[in-house]
Amino acid sequence: MNKTLRFLAVPTLALGALALSGSPALAADHSYQSTLGQINGSSASGTITVDVTGNQAHAVLKVSGLAATFMDAPYPHVQHIHGGAQGACPAPSADKDGDGVISTTEGAPGYGGIVTTLSTSGDTSPAAGLDLKVAGQGASYTVDRTFELNAETKAALEAGTAVVVVHGLDPATLSAAGQAAKSDLVPSLPLAATSPALCGTLKAGQMTMPVGGAETGITAGTAGPDTGALALGGGLVLAAAAGGAYVVRRRSARSAA
Repeated sequence: MNKTLRFLAVPTLALGALALSGSPALAADHSYQSTLGQINGSSASGTITVDVTGNQAHAVLKVSGLAATFMDAPYPHVQHIHGGAQGACPAPSADKDGDGVISTTEGAPGYGGIVTTLSTSGDTSPAAGLDLKVAGQGASYTVDRTFELNAETKAALEAGTAVVVVHGLDPATLSAAGQAAKSDLVPSLPLAATSPALCGTLKAGQMTMPVGGAETGITAGTAGPDTGALALGGGLVLAAAAGGAYVVRRRSARSAA
């Protein structure tokens, strides 16, 4: 009798464990979010979530309302995580030269230097910060990247000083002085090309649960849709195992009677 019970219950319990082991990975160690606000009258908007698991970061940046074209082509917008400063977006008073535009350099005391480039592909190091080939394109786009977290970015996130900045303005929206000025970063470009358009400080928020592979998006503050179903399925299988054992025992008792 005992051998029969073991034969019936063990495979069923194993199936329940298998169902539970198919659950999504555990929640990220930390999650950071920001709603990006417009700078320099860009009229744009955006959101970003950065989920950190170990030394890996998964960033999902969504923007809209940016300058759409530049020289008859989609406008290339570079964007970065900045750090090492005050962890703040610049106020209008940051415009020290009075041209009506807060340049990247003028905003730096608030948000600091580049610690990670939120490129659309490839290199995410600060050195890729001005690489237009991996910039966001056009008025609206999404950057969905998983990358290795460097020490500078990790420190800025933990200290609350990590700031996301999206660059690139429509020159037509600037003052005459701003339209005539050259970029403070790349003098061959107009000031509008590299000046900040969106900015937001990354703040620690609710943890998130992955709902796909390493390169897929994550919905902030929610668990994967299959977690409950898998756990429930595992529980039902375990319950079935217990019920099966009970039925065998009941039948055995009847036979003995």
